[in-house]
Amino acid sequence: MGELKHRSLITAQERLRDQVAHQLRAALVAGELRPGSVYSAPGLAADFGVSATPVREAMLDLAREGLVEPVRNKGFRITEVSERDLDQYTEIRALIEVPVVGLVTRTAGRAQLEALRPPALEIVAAARAHDLIGYLEADRRFHLELLGLGGNERLVETVGDLRKRSRLYGLTRLDERDQLLPSAEEHGELLDVMLTGDAAAAESCMARHLGHVRSLWAGDGDEPLVLRPHLPGARRA
Repeated sequence: MGELKHRSLITAQERLRDQVAHQLRAALVAGELRPGSVYSAPGLAADFGVSATPVREAMLDLAREGLVEPVRNKGFRITEVSERDLDQYTEIRALIEVPVVGLVTRTAGRAQLEALRPPALEIVAAARAHDLIGYLEADRRFHLELLGLGGNERLVETVGDLRKRSRLYGLTRLDERDQLLPSAEEHGELLDVMLTGDAAAAESCMARHLGHVRSLWAGDGDEPLVLRPHLPGARRA
């Protein structure tokens, strides 16, 4: 009996850590935690109304994702992401995701692709509701489940890590400028193209989507970057 009770306590502690991590990501999205600033676990714990332990554990989870970095005897610094970082993350994603979309278009069954329709619709709904955390979660599910149809689990993990390091930044500004919805709707458009079986058109659609997202991050307006994933050195037209 003692062992079972101990396991229940561990589960409860893990859930609290996950809840705190979720709230920390929300604070990052909202801009409440500023890049370059250092925050202590006790200070954040006071804001959340919990002990410092789950906050510290949650911050270590975020550190593994590259979102924060430990500062000895002080706390955690919110990682700053440069324009060069975002360019490089987007370029790597294009090198991976564009050809995989072509592969999946040629090999996946219609039912497999239609199974991606719910998260595509959730992305749009979240954008309309200004639900940034919901947007991020549905967007993550759509892209990673799509890549998962290619059958390479390590590839999916790599893209998931790249997304964690880049996708949280700038969403509040885009939401305030009503620029999230057009990007959200591109997921359904990509799915429709894939369902036609035209792999080249699907690859072009994915490259355009990634370039559009990067342009929005940079505040460049509505003109997307032109990504040429077959040329590793080319980022802009």
